[in-house]
Amino acid sequence: MAMQFELVSPERRLASTEAQAVRIPGADGDLTAMEGHSPVITSLRPGILTVETGSGEESYAVTGGFAEIGAEGTTVLAERALPTGDVTQEVFDDWVADARKAREEAADDGVDAAVKLLEDMVAMGGHIGLNPSQPNL
Repeated sequence: MAMQFELVSPERRLASTEAQAVRIPGADGDLTAMEGHSPVITSLRPGILTVETGSGEESYAVTGGFAEIGAEGTTVLAERALPTGDVTQEVFDDWVADARKAREEAADDGVDAAVKLLEDMVAMGGHIGLNPSQPNL
C-alpha cells in the first residue's frame, strides 16, 4: 500500500513520491503517516523526517512547519528542509544561530518555546552526526 507524499519548503519542492510510510517529527510527538490514516494536521518541531519508499528510505532535516495527513497522502510544508546529506556543519550552525536569536528575542511568555526550539535544533544536528555542542542553551 502506498500514498502520495509531498515535501515543500519556501525555496523548492524537495519530494513528490509514492511512500509506504512517513515518520514525522510532530510538535506534540513523533508520528507515522500511512495510507488510510485518519485526517490530521500537526505542526512540526525541528527533527528528522523519514520517508519510506519502495526503493528505500529518504531522510530530511526540517526546522518546523506543518504536516497535513490524510487517507490518500501526506503533505509537509516545512519552514526549512534539506536532505540530511546536504546539512553541512555550516548550514547547521546557521540554523542554530537563528534559533538562538529567536530565544534571545523572545518575549517573557515565549521563552520556554524558544528554548525548546533551540534544544530540538541541537538534538537534530547530533542525530545526523553534526557537532551538537552549543554553549549556553
